Amino acid sequence: MSPTRVNPYPLPDLLSALETLQQEQERASLQLATGTTINSPSDNPTGAAELAQLNSQSSQVDSFQQSVSSVLGMLSTADSTLNSVVTSLQRAISLGVEGANGTLSDSDRADISAEVSGIQSELISLANTSYQGQYLFAGTANVQPYVDDSGSSSGVTYQGNTGVNLVTIGNGYHLQVNLPGSQIFNGTGADVFQSIQDLINALNTNTGISGAVTELGTAYSYVTAQRVFYGNGMNQATNQSTNLSTEKLDLSQQVNTVSAADITAVASQVASDQTAATAAIEAIARIPQNSLFDYSR
Repeated sequence: MSPTRVNPYPLPDLLSALETLQQEQERASLQLATGTTINSPSDNPTGAAELAQLNSQSSQVDSFQQSVSSVLGMLSTADSTLNSVVTSLQRAISLGVEGANGTLSDSDRADISAEVSGIQSELISLANTSYQGQYLFAGTANVQPYVDDSGSSSGVTYQGNTGVNLVTIGNGYHLQVNLPGSQIFNGTGADVFQSIQDLINALNTNTGISGAVTELGTAYSYVTAQRVFYGNGMNQATNQSTNLSTEKLDLSQQVNTVSAADITAVASQVASDQTAATAAIEAIARIPQNSLFDYSR
């Protein structure tokens, strides 16, 4: 039986073991705090590269989700505005039908005309609706789209343009978010402002009121049809929001697969390393002083 060899100078080995334990404990504590096994590229170079790519994709999805949220707000505001326009036109048509009654006095028709004029002002205000500082019906122009113009037969002038805005809400997915006001309110043979001005003129002169009502009805139907664009846009944006949420969840799951720490196992490791480090420190403390002196020499 060979004799057991005893290391007369155990301090270097104990110090090295203590340093290793402390490094492992720090790494495990960091994983416990962050919930991930990759806190620096050196922890897992391949995993770190994959994690960076996943985080980049996740940030892009966040950006798309913000765009979708803004788009939905814009489309919803425009749709609500056009709903108010339609309601106002319905009221104007009803007033026109009432004004066409041959038994009314000039004073009665004047009162109706005044109310229709009020509706005209409401319609101009609605056509100038803005969302987050941007006029909804000015095309791509940053100007108030409709202004009063006594020299125009319709009583207003359109200052916007015929451009449309496209917003990116996904990879290669661009959604048109507006129609120019000239398309919505100034359709050929269906001009909202011209038709309501014609009704006002007809009521004031008691001439051609029924024709003006028919004209206004055409404008009403046309605006109602244009409103479909905004409903379709909201449906597309809502569907894309759902798709992006699904993609975000999938990316999060991939991140967990690549880097998520096993919290129970890591906590156990931290406790184990702490126990071992304490034991190492106690062992160092028990080394005879002469051995320490000899080692230092």
